[in-house]
Amino acid sequence: MEAGEDFGPWLARQLKIAGMTQAELADELGLTRAAVSAWITGRSVPRPAVMGEIAKALGTDLGTVHTRTTDTQAGLPVTWYHRPGYQDGGRDGGNAAAFAFDADVQVLARETCQNSLDERLVQNGRPVRVRYTIHELTGEALDAFRAAILWDELQPHYLAVSRSAADQKVGRVVDAGVRDMFEKSRLILLRIDDYNASGLTGDDYGDGKFAAVVRRQLESLKSGRGAGGSYGLGKATLWATSALGMVLINSTLSVPHEGRTERRVIGRLELPWRSVDGNQYAGPAWLGRPDPETPGAEVVRSWWADEETVERLHLTRDNDEPGTSFLVVGAHDVASLDQSKPDSAADEDENGTDDDGTRDIRVMHRRLVEALGRDFWAAMTGGGSRLPLLETSVRTLRNGEVVIEEEKVDPTDRQPSRTRALRAFYEGTTVDRLTEAGQVALRTVPLRLPLSGGLRGTLGTHQGVLLVTEAEDRDGVPNQVHSLRGNRMTIKKSGVTGLPLGVNSFQAVLLLGKAAGESAPFAEEAEDFLRAAEPPEHDRWGQTEELTLRWSHTAHHRISRLTTEVNAAVKGLVVRSRSAGSHESAKLRKKLTVPPKGTARKRAAGPVLPELDGLEAEIGAGGEWRITAEVKLPRAEELPAMTPVVLLDVRSGSRPRLDWAELVAVEGCEVEGGVLRFTPHARRAVFRGSTDATSHPVRTELTRLVLELRAGTGE
Repeated sequence: MEAGEDFGPWLARQLKIAGMTQAELADELGLTRAAVSAWITGRSVPRPAVMGEIAKALGTDLGTVHTRTTDTQAGLPVTWYHRPGYQDGGRDGGNAAAFAFDADVQVLARETCQNSLDERLVQNGRPVRVRYTIHELTGEALDAFRAAILWDELQPHYLAVSRSAADQKVGRVVDAGVRDMFEKSRLILLRIDDYNASGLTGDDYGDGKFAAVVRRQLESLKSGRGAGGSYGLGKATLWATSALGMVLINSTLSVPHEGRTERRVIGRLELPWRSVDGNQYAGPAWLGRPDPETPGAEVVRSWWADEETVERLHLTRDNDEPGTSFLVVGAHDVASLDQSKPDSAADEDENGTDDDGTRDIRVMHRRLVEALGRDFWAAMTGGGSRLPLLETSVRTLRNGEVVIEEEKVDPTDRQPSRTRALRAFYEGTTVDRLTEAGQVALRTVPLRLPLSGGLRGTLGTHQGVLLVTEAEDRDGVPNQVHSLRGNRMTIKKSGVTGLPLGVNSFQAVLLLGKAAGESAPFAEEAEDFLRAAEPPEHDRWGQTEELTLRWSHTAHHRISRLTTEVNAAVKGLVVRSRSAGSHESAKLRKKLTVPPKGTARKRAAGPVLPELDGLEAEIGAGGEWRITAEVKLPRAEELPAMTPVVLLDVRSGSRPRLDWAELVAVEGCEVEGGVLRFTPHARRAVFRGSTDATSHPVRTELTRLVLELRAGTGE
């Protein structure tokens, strides 16, 4: 049973809702105003017999007054309030902040999960739990939800937007969203629930987290200096992902407001300027209870909803743990449309038939899981005394029935090498140099922090932590550095340039700011500097307006020098010294032959062909040749396909051709059926291959190798 609110604050709010003064209630009860005032200030409580009279005066039942777990229904009912048009004739074609991001569930996952991380309750040491629920409504379930959001009140506004859709980008999106809902008789809801977070605390109108999210734009009130967000733009992704421009909110507060913590509900609608029944409206609208203290009681505020209401709005939370639930109404994922071919193939069942009509939500499910594993693997990783900061999961429903069971995102499955590296750092098991499989090498790299205010000089040197380990296939693109700071969200992904051929594939992690350790020198200052160097997307570090204003127009050069230090440190760990194994390498080099450029016959004028420019090889444990080759690509709009052919060099007669056991692309090309197809506008390509040892006519150690590139199929 939920604990009831203290009688005084509860009664004060009910009087405000009902538009009744303390004196009016006292007259209704036949008591003095002082008696009512004493109840409200908590100096006394009414006798049981008086409780019934109070219930009658407020137009509610005795149980509501006794339990005080919800507001009475006295006063004005929940409705939509639409902001009036500007008196000076100004018009907004939509919320400009929403245009900072694409309608992409992966972008939504990145921004919302970052916000939840920033609002994690740190005192208990537990991670913030974020769950994404995709829920498709059809038929009666859709009709019931439309009734719950008071669709009949909204329909004239959507019709007005549709009429002007040709002149407004936002209007075209909304018009398409409404048509999709009615023509296909379906609606996709995407709910983001976080637990062990602060919730939307503060007053409806004053400075606080509630007003910053629900009432204001470009305002960021984060809980700590290590927060990921800084522009106040991330919340706009919620509305950008809604084809109807609608988001509903249910928050459980970590700090009571009006004596309550549970089921603080409000909705916000983002539409462009419109004219309805001769009245002009500026754009946004809010779903809430009219505030009697506003002129004409027109402006609505959040209300404390009952359990039945939040259930009808699909906003029911699992428990009373603090946090917020955001419901994106009419969620659409434009980016997933580009993946129609592979996904449609994946959705076909064993009999070759199409899916059961849930393809869109299945694609959204997969893309959410991918994004969370890619961007937040570090926040979900713990080790030693370090606990994970985050837990995430995704589930998919249709009319309340499970389509895909709740899937907890496992960082070790999505990013095995990087999680191994980070865990080794936390557990203190790193090494100075990589000598065995599975090891994690550590280097420190300096970030020299500038003085603020345009002053010359260095404030101090922050030592970032660089971790390097061998790559695994599930990591994705090899030879990458993932950089992050205090909130452990991946900020920057970059390759290491200038690596020689034949280097073993690796993955690297760069920890800066508080991620390098709370005791790392200048950790706080590094957080501040790097946060200012991030754009609204928080996907890189570089020149920004804030960096220029607070430091100088050359401050970003410090980050460029850090990148140079990181690349040099990585090469020092993964590139083998030329002296090591030089004798064996010399033997192998004698066995490798790349046709000399000078001996190639001059071709008649025609298309320029790619040229083999470098070759490294070793003999594997099974007697196969393992080859890494580099191809120089000419400047041309289209390059012909080329087939790599491996031959044995003999003194006389034709050269025996060996079979490939494996042939894979590394950079600048793709392999299809043993043929190389080159990436347009690339300047170089690299591929790897292993020969089939069973096709060797003699022992590999006794042979010399020739690799040729032949145009076309190579036959």
